[in-house]
Amino acid sequence: MKKLVSLLLAALMLLGMATAALAEAAPATVTITSLNAEREPVELEVPYDPQRIAILDMPSLDILDRLGLGDRVVGSATTTLEYLQAYVPGDTIANLGTIKEADLEAVMACEPDVIFIGGRLSASYDALSEIAPVVFLSTDTEIGVVESVRNNAATIASMFGLEAQVDELMAGFDARIEALAAFAEGKNAIVGLCTSGSFNILGSDGRCSIISVEIGFDNLGDGDVTATHGNESSFELVVELDPDYMFVLDRDAAIGTDGAQLAKEIVENELVMDTDVYKDGHIVYLANPTVWYTAEGGITALDIMLGDLEGALLAE
Repeated sequence: MKKLVSLLLAALMLLGMATAALAEAAPATVTITSLNAEREPVELEVPYDPQRIAILDMPSLDILDRLGLGDRVVGSATTTLEYLQAYVPGDTIANLGTIKEADLEAVMACEPDVIFIGGRLSASYDALSEIAPVVFLSTDTEIGVVESVRNNAATIASMFGLEAQVDELMAGFDARIEALAAFAEGKNAIVGLCTSGSFNILGSDGRCSIISVEIGFDNLGDGDVTATHGNESSFELVVELDPDYMFVLDRDAAIGTDGAQLAKEIVENELVMDTDVYKDGHIVYLANPTVWYTAEGGITALDIMLGDLEGALLAE
């Protein structure tokens, strides 16, 4: 009996020593590369393995969810994204406002260890930084959406010691891009955004850049720097450019604008219906506009976006 007790005490001692060693090995903080209020890369010190997370950016929430860290979310912006409904503010998750306007008092009240924001809240960066470290990540059109997602996932994972999971979560995306790129080879396109009854053309430096930057459609809208919602266009220009394909993002559907015209009603007018792109059935209405407009940069979002393109192009 005494021998058994001695063995148990020795085992407990070893367990305690191992726990202490792990505690010593884990750093209190980690330094990551994030953006500041001017959207410039900076080195940011954040708590290692933060327990209380405030989310005001859906792509970051998407990545945290896929890393299995959703139970750390104590406050979130509102969202209609189906795959993030577990994080809709309610009894256990505080309502922090929207991805465009944060409720600073609510953010402070939920006592976060770290706060995640996206570009729409860059003006609130300094105010939020008074509450907790602010992680501001974005997609970079120069390196492409897939590489941006990979980098941002690696950055977030490094805050929790979960770097090993990133490769598995990103598996398969490169092959899907290659298949779409093979289809797009030698083809051109207009990428358009419908908003408030208008049709705007997007270049490769803004939303939906994956269509041209990585998949490789020759974007006929490239030239001037793209405004936030694209550059206002006319359908006479569409006729003049005579694209092989048109990709259309319905912003009003994405944000749920009451009484707005559907993108199809705007685009399919007499001028466009006389073009080859219409007659050939090559106008693609992005099937999940909310994802494309509010969530680009997340892992699940990337899967959905590629699925929209695969369903429209590779099923032909």
